Amino acid sequence: MITAIGVSIFLQNLSQLLFSSSAKSMPAMFPNTMLELGTLQISSNTLLNIGTSVVMMIALQLLVNKTKMGKAMRATSEDAGAAKLMGINTNSTIAITFGVGSALAAVGAVLYCNTFHQITPYMGGMLGLKAFVAAVLGGIGSIPGAMLGGYILGVAESLTTAAGGSQITDAVVFGILILVLLIKPAGLLGKNVREKV
Repeated sequence: MITAIGVSIFLQNLSQLLFSSSAKSMPAMFPNTMLELGTLQISSNTLLNIGTSVVMMIALQLLVNKTKMGKAMRATSEDAGAAKLMGINTNSTIAITFGVGSALAAVGAVLYCNTFHQITPYMGGMLGLKAFVAAVLGGIGSIPGAMLGGYILGVAESLTTAAGGSQITDAVVFGILILVLLIKPAGLLGKNVREKV
């Protein structure tokens, strides 16, 4: 995690040096239309974001739980030394894990830019923090839990904005994190796992 944060800071500053720190406009990649379901209005971009996130969550869940590489990932995260003794190349497993994470982040960035049409060198910082909060809320180690946590945070932010508190949406997100850590530290779908010594 520290390595990922360090690389992200390096890339942010490199982007600022190369392209300046001013926001750049981004053209829409997919057409956006408003769909009406009775009195409810929802944009096609929102449906695209939800559908894509569900598909990616299912694919990641299958990768981690049903493939040999997924078993190697879980073994390496649990105990890298023991995984090496079992013949797993932990370096390549870590590299593939970072690659999968980067690919998922790229899809998320495309969906974000298609929704908001603006990019800056530092746009990923707050999104990364909120993703971490979503993972803690849903339960660290639970892929469906992380997605559920993200949906809950999104709804909480939207309700806060609708109530006129657009200035405090970030405070609400981190307030939820504090409450979860105080009440249910394992998260909504996380399990308290005891480690035998």
